[in-house]
Amino acid sequence: MAVLNDEQVMLRDMAREWATNESPVGAWRKVRDAGGASGFDPQAFSTMAEMGWTGIIIPEAQGGSDFGWLSLGLVVEELGKTMAASPIAACAAAASAILLGGSAAQKDAYLPRIASGELIATLAVDEGPRHDPGAIASRVADGRLSGTKAFVAEGDSAGLFVVAATDGLYLVEAGEGVTVDRRHLVDFRSHARVVFDGAPAEQLTGGGDGLLTAVTDRAAVLVAAEMLGMAGQAFDTTLAYLKQRVQFGQVLATFQALQHRMANLFSEIELMRSAVEAGLAAIDAGGDTRQAASLAKAKANEVGHLMSRELIQLHGGIGMTDEYDAGFYLKRMRVLEQMWGNTAFHRDRFARLSGF
Repeated sequence: MAVLNDEQVMLRDMAREWATNESPVGAWRKVRDAGGASGFDPQAFSTMAEMGWTGIIIPEAQGGSDFGWLSLGLVVEELGKTMAASPIAACAAAASAILLGGSAAQKDAYLPRIASGELIATLAVDEGPRHDPGAIASRVADGRLSGTKAFVAEGDSAGLFVVAATDGLYLVEAGEGVTVDRRHLVDFRSHARVVFDGAPAEQLTGGGDGLLTAVTDRAAVLVAAEMLGMAGQAFDTTLAYLKQRVQFGQVLATFQALQHRMANLFSEIELMRSAVEAGLAAIDAGGDTRQAASLAKAKANEVGHLMSRELIQLHGGIGMTDEYDAGFYLKRMRVLEQMWGNTAFHRDRFARLSGF
């Protein structure tokens, strides 16, 4: 477990208290039932912005707090526990692209608006059903970008897209030449199909050849942080249920076989925490983040899949009902597993980076 300073402890506790009291799972259920394309509550997001969470990785010169990726991960983890939907992670990933590759003018134009919550920004990278940064066909000619991005998180409400093209990353504002089509996935969040047809585009010229990799690594680790929060909450919920559910005249938690399963899950989640926090710390440290990011996402995928499956199985029939919250965690976890690389993608990448 990472050693947190006093400010990080305060930030984590504030996020935990707000998520528990102001944005419990019941709040997400209301958002889901409303059926809005954005997939989140704008008022709740505005409150998050007022608390400074949208500017955690953005420098003070552009209106942020420059508090680092581990600090942001703490917030994302706490929000994941209660399924508190927001575009914070998508905005941070997009902001990182501007921080790493943007000019001074681009930073001053967009980062203060992202930090204040005024502008929702997101990455538009993948063009197929799976994460594959090597299969990008979108092109730019005469400053105008054309191409289709299959699944863009928070694409329905984004005002700025950081778009991967054949020759780098580009900034494209929503509007001229941009068509957004809503996609309906099992987690009921925003995953839009975005078509760019001659959209005005500004290139991010800094960051070198590894800019796209650095940005998607950051996005992957933030997704892993959300999965960590969900897995931890799923464990606590399951344990509480086993302690009160009576079957065959005995409390389920007294059965040794179930005790062994829960002990194994606890150990796996702690390993997941170590990997995710190491990924966040690697980003803060700078340098090559590829191995740490792939380890974090691969472990999060593996453990998140296991814990969400066990959540349903150990609850039995009630876990399959919409009235119970367990299904929300299962469905969101399955979507996050695929975002920015599934388990096979990151295992293969980690092996190659390790020389195998």
